[in-house]
Amino acid sequence: MEPSQRNTETPSFHYATVPVDSSGRATVFRPFSLSSPHSRAFHLAWLSLFSCFFSTFSIPPLIPVISSDIRLSASAVSAAGTASFAGSIFSRLAMGPLCDLIGPRTSSAILSFLTAPAILSTAFVSSPTSFVLVRFFVGFSLANFVANQYWMSSMFSGNVVGLANGVSAGWANVGADLSQLLMPILYTTIAEFLPRDVSWRVSFVFPAVFQVVTAVLVLIYGQDTPDGKRKAYKDRTQLEEDERSSFVRILLDGLGDYRAWILALLYGYSFGVELTTDNMIAGYFYERFGMNLEAAGTIAASFAISNVASRPAGGMVSDLLGKRFGMRGRLWGLWIVQSVAGLLCLLLGRVNSLWGSIAVMWVFSIFVQAASGLIFGVVPFVSTRSLGVVAGMTGSGGTVGAVVTQVLLFSGDNVRKQRSISLMGLMTFVASLSVTLIYFPRWGGIFCGPSSSSECDDCSQRLLGDEEEDDDKVVISGRLRPVC
Repeated sequence: MEPSQRNTETPSFHYATVPVDSSGRATVFRPFSLSSPHSRAFHLAWLSLFSCFFSTFSIPPLIPVISSDIRLSASAVSAAGTASFAGSIFSRLAMGPLCDLIGPRTSSAILSFLTAPAILSTAFVSSPTSFVLVRFFVGFSLANFVANQYWMSSMFSGNVVGLANGVSAGWANVGADLSQLLMPILYTTIAEFLPRDVSWRVSFVFPAVFQVVTAVLVLIYGQDTPDGKRKAYKDRTQLEEDERSSFVRILLDGLGDYRAWILALLYGYSFGVELTTDNMIAGYFYERFGMNLEAAGTIAASFAISNVASRPAGGMVSDLLGKRFGMRGRLWGLWIVQSVAGLLCLLLGRVNSLWGSIAVMWVFSIFVQAASGLIFGVVPFVSTRSLGVVAGMTGSGGTVGAVVTQVLLFSGDNVRKQRSISLMGLMTFVASLSVTLIYFPRWGGIFCGPSSSSECDDCSQRLLGDEEEDDDKVVISGRLRPVC
C-alpha cells in the first residue's frame, strides 16, 4: 500500500515554516510561497529549467529565416533537430551521478553557465555543419531537468513529491512554448531597426543572458537540502551500511534496476514525443496549412502552454491515486493516461482540417504532458540511494525517445508528416504497455499484489520508511511508512 505521513514534528528543523518530516522534507506543497527553503528551491529549480527550455527551443521558430540565410536543406534541419536531442542524452546521463556527488543546486548552475555560450554562438553560424553543432551543444542544457527533479525529491516528502515534480517541470516546460511565441516577435521587432540577416542573429542574445541570470540566482539563493547541509542530510536519510555506499555502488544499483529502464522507455514516449512535437509542429502548420511564421509559432506555443497545468495535474493525480489505491493506483493512472495520449497523437495525423488539427493537438498535449507528470510520480519510489541515477536514466530516456522518433519518422527530404505523426502515436500506445511489467514487491504492480515477503525492496523503502521494533516498543523513523 501507499505510505502515509507520520511524526511530522521535527524540532531540529526549527527554521521551517511548513510541516516537515524528520529529514526536513516538506509534507505540504505551497507553490505560491517563498517563505521556506523548500519553496525557494522550487521556484529556482523551475525558473532555471525554464531558461534552458527557452534556449533550446528558441531556434526552431526561426528556422525558416535561418534556412533562407545560410541555405539549410530539409535534411540539415532534421539532422540539427536530432542533434539537439542527442546532446541532452549524454548530459542527462551524467547529470544524475553529478547531483549525487555535488548536489542539484551546483550541478544546475554549472550546466547553465557552460551552455549559455552555446546558444549565443547561434548568432555566428554560417553553414549547415556549424548549425548542427550549435544545436547539439545547446541541447546539453536540457540536462537541467534531472537536477530539477532531484532537487524537488530532496525537498518534498513522498506524499507530495509527485505534485512538486509535476509543477516544477510543468512550469519549466512552458519555456519551450514561450520561445515559439516570443522569438518570432523578438525577431520582427529587431528587424525594424536592423537588416533581417542580422536581426535573427541578434535575437539569440536574449536567451543566453536569461540563462546566465537564472544560474546566478540559483547559486545565490538556493540550497541543496532543507537545512543547507548536504552531507549531514544524506547521513540522516541513509541506513546501515548504505550510508557509506561508493559512487560506483550507487551507479550500479541504479543501472541494475529494471524499473528504471522501463520508466526511461515510458518517458521516451511521453516527454520524448512532446520534444519531437515541439521541434516540428510549427513547421507542420506552416507547410501543411500555408500559415505565416507568426501564426504557426503561436499555434506551436499553444501546444505546450498547457504544461502550466497538465503536467502538475499528472503529478497530483499520481499522488491522489497513490493515497487511495497505493502504488498500483499510480501505475494504473500512468498506463491509462499515456495510452490515451498515443491514441490522440494517432488521430492528429489523420485530421485534415486546420481547426480540427488544432483541437486534437490541444487535447493530445494535455494527456502527453500529464503522462510525464505521472511517470515522475513513480520515479522517487524506485531507489533513494540511486535517485540521481534513476532520474538521470529516466530523463535521458525522454531524449533518446525523441532522437529515435526524429530519426525514424521525421528525417529526410520527403517526409510525410501526417503519416509520421500517426505512427508516433502508435509507438506511444505500444510503449505504454510496458507499465504492466513494473513491480514493487511490497506494493505490487498493475495486475499483481504485493509479495508475501516483507523484505525491503532495494532502497525504495528508505524513501517510504519503515518501523523498527525494539522489544515491545515501536519506533517510527519519521519518514514515510507503508500503511496496510
